[in-house]
Amino acid sequence: MSEADLRQDTRDDAAPDTRMDEDDRLRPDFVREVIARVDAGDDEGARHLVSPLHPADLADLFELAPEDRRGAMAAAFGDLLDGDVLAEMNDHVREGMIDQLEPHQVADIAAELDTDDAVAIIEDMDDADQAAVLRALDPDDRAAIEAALSYPEESAGRLMQRDLVAVPEHWSVGQTIDWLRDNADLTTDFWEIFVVDPAHKPIGTCQLSWILRTPRSVAIADVMKREQTLIPVDMDQEEVALRFQKYALISAAVVDGDGRLAGMITVDDIVHVIQQEAGEDILRLSGAGDGDINEPILMTVRTRLTWLVVNLGTAILAASVVGFFQGEIAKFALLAVLMPIVSGMGGNAGTQTLAVVVRALATNQLTSSNTRRMILREFRIALANGSALGLMIGYAVALIFGNPMLGLVIGSAMVINNLVAGLSGILVPVTLEKFEVDPAVSSAVFVTMMTDVMGFFSFLGLASLAGLAG
Repeated sequence: MSEADLRQDTRDDAAPDTRMDEDDRLRPDFVREVIARVDAGDDEGARHLVSPLHPADLADLFELAPEDRRGAMAAAFGDLLDGDVLAEMNDHVREGMIDQLEPHQVADIAAELDTDDAVAIIEDMDDADQAAVLRALDPDDRAAIEAALSYPEESAGRLMQRDLVAVPEHWSVGQTIDWLRDNADLTTDFWEIFVVDPAHKPIGTCQLSWILRTPRSVAIADVMKREQTLIPVDMDQEEVALRFQKYALISAAVVDGDGRLAGMITVDDIVHVIQQEAGEDILRLSGAGDGDINEPILMTVRTRLTWLVVNLGTAILAASVVGFFQGEIAKFALLAVLMPIVSGMGGNAGTQTLAVVVRALATNQLTSSNTRRMILREFRIALANGSALGLMIGYAVALIFGNPMLGLVIGSAMVINNLVAGLSGILVPVTLEKFEVDPAVSSAVFVTMMTDVMGFFSFLGLASLAGLAG
C-alpha cells in the first residue's frame, strides 16, 4: 500500500477531533505530543500520529514546530515528507527543509510534482545547489524546469504546469476518448482539453463533460469552444489572477511569444496567488515587508527598519513645521494639546482613501479612464467628512474652553487637512503607478507626511493669523 493510501485509509478511520480543532487547525496538544515523541526517539509513534494528516496539515505541523525541531521531525517522518508536503509549506520553512536534503533527494521530490510546484521548490535555492538538483533530474523533467526558470519571477511562465492534454482539431470525439484511455503518460488532473492547430497554437477548448455527452463520430472541432482566454508566458501572476476572477476560469492555456501552447494554469494555483498578492499589498502599506512569522529575524529587522528610518525623516519634517510656530505655542500652550488631533484625524482619513485606491489599482478598477472621476469622488467625500468632523471638534473645543475663535480655527484646520488627506490618498498612489513604482510600498510614507505637515501647518498657521497667541 502506498503512503497516499495509508494516509487516506487512516484519515477515514481516525477521529479528527483528536488532531484538529473546530476551525480545522492542528490542536496544540497534538503538536506537542508529536514533538515529544520525536524528542524521545519514538519515530514509529510519531509517524503513526501524523500519517493520517493531509499534506497541507503536515506542512502546517512543521510550521508550528520550533525551528530547531524540524530537522529531527523530517528524519522521523521519512517518506511522509514528500513533494506534496513541501509544496504546501511556507516559503521560509521549505527553504530550511530543502537545505537539509541532498540534491538527489530534492530531485526525487521535484520529479513527483507538477512543473509549477517543482519550480517553487527549486527556484529559491543557491545557484550551485540548483544546478546540482537539475543535474540529478531526468532529461525531460530538467528541460521542463529549466524552461520555467527562464521566465521572470511571479510570471505565468513560472506559475504554469506543462502537463496538459492537447489534441488536433481534425480528431473525432471517439479518437480523443480512445487516446485518453490508452495513453498512460497523461497527466491525471485536468478539466478541459486544449485543441491545437498544426503549429501547436490553441484554437479552442473542450470540457470533459462535453466529450462524454457527445457521440463518438462528431468532430472535436464541432464540440469545442473557440472563444478562450489565453495567458502570455510573461504576464504577471497578479494579472493572471484578475483574468481568472473576471472570466470565472477553471484553467487557461499559456502561450509563448509565437502564440504556441506552452502550458496551462489551474484555479488551485490562482487561489494561492490571490491570497499571496492580497497579503503583500496590505503588509507593504505598513512597511512590514513580507510579514511572515517564519521569516528570519535579521531579514525582518532590516525590512522594517528601512521604512521606520524613512518615517523618522518624515516625522522630523513635520516637527520642523511645528518649530516655526514655537513662539505661538509658548504663548498659548493649548495649541500643543490640540494640534495632534488635526494631524491624527488627517492621517486616518488618508489611510482610508489610500487603502481603497491601492486595492482599486490592484484589481484594475481604477484606470486612466476613470481617474478624474475618482479624484472628484474622493474630494467630495473628504469635504463631507472634514466638514462633519470640523463642526464636531470646533463646537466641542469652543464649548469646553470657552473660546469660539479656537473652535473655528481647529474646525477649519480639520476641513483643510481632510481635503489634503483625501487628495493625497488618491494622487500619491496614482502618480507612483504612472512611474511604475508599486504604490503599495511607498504611498503610505508620502501620505502620512502630507497629513502631518499640513495638519500642523494649517492649525498653527490659522491660529497665528487669528491672533490666538497674541
